[in-house]
Amino acid sequence: MDPSARDRFAAARVARLATVSEDGRPHLVPVVFAVDAGEVLWTAVDGKPKTTRALWRLRNITANPRVSLLVDSYAEDWSTLWWVRADGLATIAPVTGEEGAAAVAVLARKYPQYLTDPPPGPLIRVEIDRWVSWSAATPHTDA
Repeated sequence: MDPSARDRFAAARVARLATVSEDGRPHLVPVVFAVDAGEVLWTAVDGKPKTTRALWRLRNITANPRVSLLVDSYAEDWSTLWWVRADGLATIAPVTGEEGAAAVAVLARKYPQYLTDPPPGPLIRVEIDRWVSWSAATPHTDA
């Protein structure tokens, strides 16, 4: 993988989180996230308006912890296109406690909104075990 792909991924402002329900139905949602220590990614259920706190992504992770997150860049100049995908195992964690506080701090460094409006949680922790990327500049991928 192109070494700068992880940096592009980590710098992205939004990713698409893919989970799968118990009955095999795919579920895809945009999320804000932060990468901590290179192989751990955090995202939180935050205070943005939602119809329910019983989110499908949380149910799906409970049923099947395998997830993927995708970031990409589109432009009319197709020579600049790229995408990066992180696959891994997700767990659900509370925002309380030492680990939760550290995760919220990592997220707040990237999203200052969390300094004044911390996420109520829970958190989703993804242990990344596979990175895949593609770019028009270096088109090799194993996706």
